[in-house]
Amino acid sequence: MDLFLVVLAGILMLVGILGSFLPMLPGIPVSWGGLLLLHLTSVIPINYTYLGITLLITVIIFALQYAIPAIGTKYLGGSKQGMFGATIGLFAGIFIPIPFAILIAPFIGAYIGEIMNKADSRTALKAASGSFIGLLASTFMEFVVTAIFLLLFIFKVWEYREVLFTF
Repeated sequence: MDLFLVVLAGILMLVGILGSFLPMLPGIPVSWGGLLLLHLTSVIPINYTYLGITLLITVIIFALQYAIPAIGTKYLGGSKQGMFGATIGLFAGIFIPIPFAILIAPFIGAYIGEIMNKADSRTALKAASGSFIGLLASTFMEFVVTAIFLLLFIFKVWEYREVLFTF
C-alpha cells in the first residue's frame, strides 16, 4: 500500500508541474496533495510543521497567481477597470477551449477595461502588457514552487528508499 501511495504521490507531483502551465489544472494544490499522500504512508514520516508550511506556501502562491496579472496591469498604468478586465479575462481564459487562451484573454480583458475607461489605445495597450507580464510572472512562480515540492518529494523518497522498496 505504501508503494502505491508513493507512486500516486509522484504522479500528482508531475501533474502539479504540468498544472503550473495548464490553466485547467491547479498545479500547486495538486503538488501539495502529493506531499500529503507521502505523509499518509507508514514508511515516510513527514511532520505536521512540514505539511503546514508547505500548505501555507500553497495557499499564498495559489492566491497570488490570480492577483499578479491584475497587479501587473495596475503597475503599468492601468485603471481599476483594466485590473477588473484582466481578472475577468483570466477566468474566461480558463474556459475558452483554444490554445493559449489563458495568455491572451487577460491581455484582451485589460485592454477592453482600459478602453471602457476612456483610455487611449496606447495607454490601454501598455496596461494590457502589464497583465501579460504579470501572468507570465505568476506562471513562473508557480512552476518554481511545484518544482521545489517535487525536489522535496524526491529527497524524502530517496531518504527512505531502502525501507520503501524492500519486499
